[in-house]
Amino acid sequence: MTLSQQIIDQIVRQEVLVDDLSDQDLAYFCEAANAAYRDGSPIITDQDYDFVYLPALKRRLPEHSLLQSVEPEGRGFSEEKVLLPEVMLSTDKAYSWQEIQKWIERIEKSAQEIDFNLQTIQIKATPKLDGFAGFDDGARLYTRGDGKKGSDISRVFARGLQVYNDSGRGQGAGEIVIKQSYFQAHLADSFEYPRNFQASLIKEKALDEKAQQAINDKAALFVPFVQLPTWQGEIGELIERFEMIVAEVLAMVDFDVDGVVFEVTNEVLKAHMGANRKFHRWQIAFKENKDKAQVKVLAVTPQVGRTGKITPVAELEPTLLSGATIVRASGHHYGLVKEQGLGVGSVIELTRSGLVIPKINQVLQSAPVNIPTNCPSCGTALQWEADFLMCVNHDECPAQVIGKMEYFFKILANNDGFGVATIEKLYEHGIRKISQIYQLDHHALMMMGFGDKTSENLIQQLNRSHTEQIEDWRFLAAFGVARMGTGNCENLLKSYALTEIFDLDLSEISAINGFAELTAKMMVSGLSAIKSEFDLLKNYQFNLEKTPLTKELSLAMHPFSDKKIVFTGKMNGSREVMKKQAKLLGIKVMASVSAKTDYLVIGEQVGAKKIESAEKFGVKILTEESYMKIVSVE
Repeated sequence: MTLSQQIIDQIVRQEVLVDDLSDQDLAYFCEAANAAYRDGSPIITDQDYDFVYLPALKRRLPEHSLLQSVEPEGRGFSEEKVLLPEVMLSTDKAYSWQEIQKWIERIEKSAQEIDFNLQTIQIKATPKLDGFAGFDDGARLYTRGDGKKGSDISRVFARGLQVYNDSGRGQGAGEIVIKQSYFQAHLADSFEYPRNFQASLIKEKALDEKAQQAINDKAALFVPFVQLPTWQGEIGELIERFEMIVAEVLAMVDFDVDGVVFEVTNEVLKAHMGANRKFHRWQIAFKENKDKAQVKVLAVTPQVGRTGKITPVAELEPTLLSGATIVRASGHHYGLVKEQGLGVGSVIELTRSGLVIPKINQVLQSAPVNIPTNCPSCGTALQWEADFLMCVNHDECPAQVIGKMEYFFKILANNDGFGVATIEKLYEHGIRKISQIYQLDHHALMMMGFGDKTSENLIQQLNRSHTEQIEDWRFLAAFGVARMGTGNCENLLKSYALTEIFDLDLSEISAINGFAELTAKMMVSGLSAIKSEFDLLKNYQFNLEKTPLTKELSLAMHPFSDKKIVFTGKMNGSREVMKKQAKLLGIKVMASVSAKTDYLVIGEQVGAKKIESAEKFGVKILTEESYMKIVSVE
C-alpha cells in the first residue's frame, strides 16, 4: 500500500499537516519526497524535508530505512545497477551548534582513546553542494545509487560535460551541478529548481537545446569533491569561529549550496573513528534552519518514557513554523524547567531543527514552574537523578511497561500492527511482557475485543516477526537495555556471540574498544535484568542473522591472531588501548612472559627480568614501532 497522488498533493499543499499523518503515511510521504528529489523533480523544499518531515520520521520510526542506510536512487534511473569502485556513504547532518559540539566531543573522545594530541586535530570545511552525487573512475561515471551499486551515466561526459577547474577525469566522488548565476540568467524561466535542470542532463532522453548550451558554456559541470575550495584549521579555531567559518564557506562557490561539510583530516584518527552503515563518523554536514518564532506556553505536561525519565512537554499556542503547525515542544528535562522558568504563561523562542521534535532555544520570559512529585502514570514518588526527574517503579509503571513493549516491536522493524494503541489494549487485559504476547493465539485476542480479521493479522505479524530474518544485534537492542542501542549491540556482538553475552563481567565488556567502565556496568546490570525474558523468547527460534565476530575474521588473516603477546615498558601510545585493539584482532594478551608466550612487545624503560625471561623461553621480541607497523599493514 502507498499513498494516493491526491493525498500526496494535499500534504504538499499543507492541507494535511505532518501531525495529522499516521506513522505509515508519514513514512510513505518521506519515501515519495526523497524519490522525487533524487529524480530531479522535488515536490517539497529541502527545508521542509530536512526540518519538518524527516525529524518527524526520526521521532516516530527511528529505525526506518531512510534513516539507517544510504537513500535509494530516484525513479528516473532504470539502468541495471553496477558495483561502484568505492562505497559512497551519505553524510550525517547537524542542525545546530549544539549538535556540532557533540560531534566535536566524539572526535576528542576518539583521539583520547588512541592518545592522539587534541591540539593537532585538523578540520576541513567545504561547501555542501546540492547536485547529483556521482563517482568518476576515469572510464565511467556512476550515480551513487544505494552507496554500493549505481547506474552508469557516462553519457553525460559523451555529451560534453566538463570537469570543474578543467582538472580532468578520474578524481572520484563529486556532484553534477549548474552555476547559480547561469541558472538565474538563462534557465530560471524554464526550470523551477536547479535540481530539475540537473536531472535533465543525466537522463537517457536527448538533451534539449538549453541543456546542451549550458554544457557548451561550461556552466553545467561535474565537481569532484577534492577540487572544492576549503577552509582548514585546528579544531580549536573551529570552536572559536564557527559562525564566521560557516558564512565564509557558504560563499565559496557559484553553485547551489545547502550546508557546510566538516571532516577530520588526520588519517590515523579517521581510521579509528570509522563509519556505520550510513555515515563516516569523522564527517558531518551542518544545515541551518533560520525560522524562529516567539511562542506562549499554555501548559507544561509531564510525560513518562519507557526508561522512567519524566519529560516536560510544553503545550503551545498553535504556531506555523517551517510549514507545520506546532502545538507542543519538549522541555528536555525538569532541571531546565527549574533553571529557565518554563511554566504556564512563559514565552519561548522556538525553532524547527533536525532534533526529534521542535526545539526550545531559550525561555524569553519566565513564569512560575510546577514540578511534579509523583509519577503521572503510576503515582510513585519521583526521584531526582542529576537534572532528570525519574520514576523508579520500572516493573509496574504502566507507561514504562507499555513503552518497553512498543519499543521491542518498533526496533525489530519486521512487523506491523503492534503500535501503541494495540499494546495499550493488550495491557488492559493483563499483558505485561513481550513473552506473554507471543503466547497469544487467535482466540485469546478475540476474547480481548480484537475483531476476527484484526486478530488474524496480529497473529500473522507475530509469526512474521520471528520467522523473517533480522540481525542479532537488532533483536538484542529491542529489549531496550540502557546504553544498549543498535550501535552498541552491534559492537558487543562483534566481540562475543549472542549466547555468550549474559556471562560477561564488567572487565570483559569494558575491555571492548569503545565501552567505558560506566557503560559496561550498566550493560552488565541490564543484561541480568532481561535474562529470563530473553530465555523465554529464545523458544520462538527467531531467525537471527549472526554478526561476524571480529576475532573470527582476524583469525583467518592476521599474523598475530591467536598469538600470546605481552606488552611491557613505557609506550608512545596508551598501553591499555593497545591491549584492547590487540584483543579485537584475536590476540591473547598475557600479563607475564612464559614458555607459551609468542611475542614480547617492548617500549621504553623495560625491566631486565622480562627481557631475560623472553630470551630464556625463546620468545620473539618486537619494539612498539615494529609491532604497530605489522598491525597497521594488516
